Amino acid sequence: MEEVVGAAWHRFITRIASRSYPAAAVQLDEMATLAGPLLRAFGGEPGLRVAAAGETHHNARRSLLQRVAASGDKTIHTALDNETLRLPETIALFPDRARNRELYLWLIALAGEVSRTGGHDGAVQQPDATSPHLAPPVAQPSLWARARDVARVLVLKRPLEWDKADTRTHAARDAWLQLNQYAVAAVLARYPGLASRYGRLVDAHLAQRPDPAALPADEAAAERAIRSALAAPGSISQLPAATRDPHPVPLWLMPALDSPPPQPLQGETEADTADGGETKAEVRERKQARREELPDGRDGFVLPFRAESLLSWAEYVRVNRATDEGDEDAAGAAREMDTLAVARGGETSTAKVRFDLDLPAAAQDDLPLGPGIAFPEWDWKRRTLVEDRVRVQPMRARDAHNTELPEPLRRAARRLRAQFSALAPQRRWLRGQQDGPELDLDALVRWQAERAAGCVQPEPGVYAAPVRAARDLACLVMADLSLSTDAHVSDTHKVVDVVRESLLLMGEALSATGDPFAFYGFSSLKRNHVRVHTIKEFDEAYDGAARGRVQALKPGYYTRMGAALRFATKVLGERPNAMRLLLLLTDGKPNDIDHYEGRFAIEDTAAAVREAHRAGLRPFCVTIDREGADYLPHLFGPHGFVVIRDPQELPQRLPQLYAQLTAG
Repeated sequence: MEEVVGAAWHRFITRIASRSYPAAAVQLDEMATLAGPLLRAFGGEPGLRVAAAGETHHNARRSLLQRVAASGDKTIHTALDNETLRLPETIALFPDRARNRELYLWLIALAGEVSRTGGHDGAVQQPDATSPHLAPPVAQPSLWARARDVARVLVLKRPLEWDKADTRTHAARDAWLQLNQYAVAAVLARYPGLASRYGRLVDAHLAQRPDPAALPADEAAAERAIRSALAAPGSISQLPAATRDPHPVPLWLMPALDSPPPQPLQGETEADTADGGETKAEVRERKQARREELPDGRDGFVLPFRAESLLSWAEYVRVNRATDEGDEDAAGAAREMDTLAVARGGETSTAKVRFDLDLPAAAQDDLPLGPGIAFPEWDWKRRTLVEDRVRVQPMRARDAHNTELPEPLRRAARRLRAQFSALAPQRRWLRGQQDGPELDLDALVRWQAERAAGCVQPEPGVYAAPVRAARDLACLVMADLSLSTDAHVSDTHKVVDVVRESLLLMGEALSATGDPFAFYGFSSLKRNHVRVHTIKEFDEAYDGAARGRVQALKPGYYTRMGAALRFATKVLGERPNAMRLLLLLTDGKPNDIDHYEGRFAIEDTAAAVREAHRAGLRPFCVTIDREGADYLPHLFGPHGFVVIRDPQELPQRLPQLYAQLTAG
């Protein structure tokens, strides 16, 4: 009975203390299709991705009800760093759903302006027009870089760094205040149509902020400064010092701390740090983490001891859980934690995907073709192409055998051959030739008429010769064979099975057209071992041997997409054809374990696509990644890719896409 009453009281007091409006909530998922394109439209860097932000503690003054309910001490900051714009997963700040949606749009516009002006990675530039209240940007290397200190103080909440008299804290808070005012004024000057929306958001938010008259003097001064900064961007240059955090400002951005590349924990192998599979549970928001040594469970209490040194079970999560608890339970617990403690354990979890990322022995591996080829790689931070950065190793399947087309695909293959035979070059007659197997009767009659009229031609062309109307194009298909293709798409098929069937049917269709084509597959294990599997080269026939190599394809390792595209560009660029089509089949983003992930991998792939365009090729991506529309426009352009929602449709859709891309 006590538990029932306690739970009811908790629900009651939490509900009346809450300042949100769940009935009017707008989810980030609802804005997913709009957020990325809108961010780029407002000037955001194309490589930025949109993700959910996590909750963080704040030290602002709370109401009595919030203190009783032990709530209201967390907020969600919209954060921007070099790679990601992190937005709240849910916005329920206002009772009007339309207003909550407007807040999403405003935050995206603000982030786009900061990204456009280089505010998070360079000096803030002057916009085309300015607000009358807007002061010129301070002459510092970067306001945004200076404001990152605010994230350490206000977001990470390291209490030892909080000091009312700390000049570094004040400078960071002032930089945060100045940059947001500058960005707001720049957005309003550049896009005047947003002024009315911003005014409505400010009015609604100011009505929710605490009344300065009810606050202590120092907090009241800070609150009045923020209110003035919201109402007249650029009018406030300093935030008065106060003993507590300012009340959160959901209309502004918070500079996120750039996370260093993930490093393996001590004793961890590369296989353990791989991201080759998915579990059912997922914590989408960003979390702070600390590393701890894994307790062995054999040490008892030792006196004397300090109580604060005891590790709380509530704040400790092992990386490899040895229990059989469900993934949903672990994810729910992780969402409630502010900081996750991670440690290297020796036992596996029921949700962990088993990896085998060691390279096979040479006697068991595919046959290497030559010593390998060195290719450059784009370093987006230094904006330079690093020569000979990666090595691509062409390979051929060792255990492939001549095979016939599988029985389940033969009916579809017959249909495709019949359809694509219409694309094959047809014979046509060239008339008026000096020589040929048949007479050109029209030319002969015309010559006789001209001769009778006295116009004599010494060597009339009165013959017809047949020629074939050639389709001057070549196609290279590069298939992603990373470990993620080992995932199931149905009870009977994995992604790699769908890729095999797609290549088999594609080969049957292209054989009917007579167009030269080549098939390759790729995977990678760090930059010095990018594996390119040669399935069919341009000068080889599509026969039982090629079909056998398709059937021998196996998933493994990672997806260094930029290197694979540069290899394909080299091979296809040597073709003399007028049109050269490069088709990439993939199931996800580019990634590898040696820092080739996130923005680095995206920008390198985009650079490889640009190189293919400069070589006169037409790169096109076919993906089954449902999130492909978020990042593929930056890589291949708005019309350079297609997302196939149902992977099992790929075998039928791929030949159709080829026909559409090569039509005309």
